[in-house]
Amino acid sequence: MNNSFTLDRTNGKIMGVCAGLANRSGIDVTLLRVALVLLTLCALGPIGVVAYLLAGWLAEG
Repeated sequence: MNNSFTLDRTNGKIMGVCAGLANRSGIDVTLLRVALVLLTLCALGPIGVVAYLLAGWLAEG
């Protein structure tokens, strides 16, 4: 099994980051997307957006 994180562009909405994380962790992709949006709006602010973009840029596609 490959332990690297890959984007899931076929099931992704923007870059495929949440879909890739959902595939890797076994969490429902909708739940992961809602959690990311809530964390970004309530706690992380611009750090959450930057982390998402970095994950999309650094991930193996």
